[in-house]
Amino acid sequence: MDQAGSTAAPITFDDFLKVDIRVGRIVGVEPFPQARKPAFKLTIDFGAEIGTKRSSAQITVNHSPDDLVGSLVMAVVNFPPRQIGPFMSEVLTLGVPDANGDVMLIRPDRDVPVGGRLY
Repeated sequence: MDQAGSTAAPITFDDFLKVDIRVGRIVGVEPFPQARKPAFKLTIDFGAEIGTKRSSAQITVNHSPDDLVGSLVMAVVNFPPRQIGPFMSEVLTLGVPDANGDVMLIRPDRDVPVGGRLY
């Protein structure tokens, strides 16, 4: 389902393979007061192949900086960078809405190597 609650149009398996979703470890969290909605600036390590990337994430309701540093997250790493105010977001960190519509990050439930691709 998309954010509006309706099912998205079908895609092919080849379409799915074009989306490069990887696991990364958050190594830095900064406040992002210039964002329209409360957000953090995340620095995420995706391992030697991809390196360290930055992301803006509207996750301040369910996550704190102390909670986030060192944790694993999933992110789309092959979207073009996106300017968000004064910040360049390089990856799309993935989450789902909680019962109130606030973002909860999608995270592996066990420690896995950074850089691993979702399949």
